[in-house]
Amino acid sequence: MNDFTKEDMEEALRAITSMISKTEKAEEKFAQGTSQHTLQKNRLKALNIASSLISKELAESDTMEDYTKGDLKKALAPIASLISKSEKAQKKLVQGTWQHTMLSNNIKALYIAFAIVNEGIERDKCRKEQME
Repeated sequence: MNDFTKEDMEEALRAITSMISKTEKAEEKFAQGTSQHTLQKNRLKALNIASSLISKELAESDTMEDYTKGDLKKALAPIASLISKSEKAQKKLVQGTWQHTMLSNNIKALYIAFAIVNEGIERDKCRKEQME
C-alpha cells in the first residue's frame, strides 16, 4: 500500500484527467503512423492506466483491471518521460505563475502515477508467486 493521502490521490486524478484531455487533443493533430502520433498514443495509454489504478485505490478496490504486467511496465516509460519533460519546462518558468503551479501539480500527480503503476507491477508479481 502507498503512503499517499486521499487528497493527494484525488488531486492526482484531477491532474491526470486534465493531461488525458490535452493528450487526446494533441494526438488528433498528428497523422497516424508518425512518431509524434505514436508518442501521444503511448502517453495516452499510460495516463489512462494510471487514472484507472488511482481510481481503484480511491475506491479501495482490490480488483485488478485487465492490464497485463507488460501493459504496466510499458506505462512507466511514458510517465517517466512526462516527469522529465515537465521538470525541465518548470525550471524555465517563474515561481507563482499559473504555468509553474500547473506543472507542479502535474509533476506531483505523475510521481504518484509512477508509484501506483509500480505498485500494480509488484502486486501482480506477488499474486503470481502466491499461485505457485
